[in-house]
Amino acid sequence: MSVTYHYERPDQKALADLEQVLGNLAEELAGWRRRTLKAEAELQDARANGGVLAGPELTKSRQRVIELEAENLALRQRIDAAKERLGALAGRLTFLEQHGGGNAA
Repeated sequence: MSVTYHYERPDQKALADLEQVLGNLAEELAGWRRRTLKAEAELQDARANGGVLAGPELTKSRQRVIELEAENLALRQRIDAAKERLGALAGRLTFLEQHGGGNAA
């Protein structure tokens, strides 16, 4: 009779959670970068036109600014939540490393 022993590292779950949070954070940052590049291109277009926008364009631009500010606030809240989760995961990982009997890498 053969007895097999399967050891599962206690920090694997925390590391997987951490990788997921970091992946989500990277996606958020990429989205911010795309929006920033778009806004910079729009600004350059406006500057090329003497920095003046016509009536309907001005209204649309103001509405777009309001929408972007709301989106920015929502994204900041999501990033703050992700930072909190990241801190909790880092704490769990530290705990596992300290109390895992030296088996955690």
